[in-house]
Amino acid sequence: MQTNKRPRLKFKNYFAPTPKRLRVLGDSIAAASLFIAGLNLEHPKIMLVSGVLGGLGKFITNFFTDEAGD
Repeated sequence: MQTNKRPRLKFKNYFAPTPKRLRVLGDSIAAASLFIAGLNLEHPKIMLVSGVLGGLGKFITNFFTDEAGD
Protein backbone atom coordinates (compact mmCIF):
# COMPACT_ATOMS: atom_id res chain seq x y z
CA MET A 1 0.00 0.00 0.00
CA GLN A 2 1.36 3.37 -0.98
CA THR A 3 1.04 6.25 1.48
CA ASN A 4 0.73 9.89 0.53
CA LYS A 5 3.49 11.86 2.32
CA ARG A 6 2.79 15.17 0.55
CA PRO A 7 1.56 17.84 3.00
CA ARG A 8 -2.18 18.43 2.56
CA LEU A 9 -3.92 21.75 3.19
CA LYS A 10 -7.47 21.39 4.53
CA PHE A 11 -9.50 23.22 7.16
CA LYS A 12 -10.22 20.05 9.13
CA ASN A 13 -6.46 19.42 9.47
CA TYR A 14 -6.00 22.34 11.89
CA PHE A 15 -5.93 20.04 14.94
CA ALA A 16 -4.03 17.23 13.21
CA PRO A 17 -0.26 16.95 13.83
CA THR A 18 1.70 19.47 11.76
CA PRO A 19 4.83 18.20 9.98
CA LYS A 20 8.06 19.27 11.66
CA ARG A 21 9.38 21.25 8.69
CA LEU A 22 6.17 23.29 8.50
CA ARG A 23 6.21 23.91 12.27
CA VAL A 24 9.75 25.21 11.92
CA LEU A 25 8.65 27.40 9.00
CA GLY A 26 5.74 28.82 11.02
CA ASP A 27 7.99 29.52 14.00
CA SER A 28 10.54 31.19 11.72
CA ILE A 29 7.86 33.41 10.19
CA ALA A 30 6.65 34.43 13.64
CA ALA A 31 10.21 35.12 14.87
CA ALA A 32 11.09 37.15 11.77
CA SER A 33 7.96 39.27 12.14
CA LEU A 34 8.81 40.01 15.77
CA PHE A 35 12.35 40.94 14.75
CA ILE A 36 11.07 43.30 12.05
CA ALA A 37 8.58 44.83 14.49
CA GLY A 38 11.37 45.34 17.02
CA LEU A 39 13.49 47.17 14.49
CA ASN A 40 10.65 49.59 13.66
CA LEU A 41 9.60 50.89 17.08
CA GLU A 42 9.08 54.38 15.66
CA HIS A 43 6.66 53.14 12.99
CA PRO A 44 3.56 51.62 14.62
CA LYS A 45 1.90 50.76 11.28
CA ILE A 46 4.88 48.66 10.21
CA MET A 47 4.88 46.97 13.61
CA LEU A 48 1.18 46.16 13.29
CA VAL A 49 1.43 44.82 9.74
CA SER A 50 4.50 42.76 10.62
CA GLY A 51 2.81 41.27 13.69
CA VAL A 52 -0.40 40.44 11.83
CA LEU A 53 1.46 38.82 8.93
CA GLY A 54 3.64 36.82 11.32
CA GLY A 55 0.64 35.57 13.25
CA LEU A 56 -1.22 34.75 10.05
CA GLY A 57 1.78 32.84 8.66
CA LYS A 58 2.05 30.80 11.86
CA PHE A 59 -1.71 30.16 11.83
CA ILE A 60 -1.77 28.99 8.19
CA THR A 61 0.99 26.42 8.73
CA ASN A 62 -1.29 24.61 11.22
CA PHE A 63 -3.63 23.60 8.38
CA PHE A 64 -1.07 21.23 6.85
CA THR A 65 -0.73 17.58 7.73
CA ASP A 66 1.02 14.51 6.33
CA GLU A 67 -1.93 12.23 7.05
CA ALA A 68 -3.67 10.87 3.99
CA GLY A 69 -7.40 11.24 4.01
CA ASP A 70 -10.41 12.86 2.40
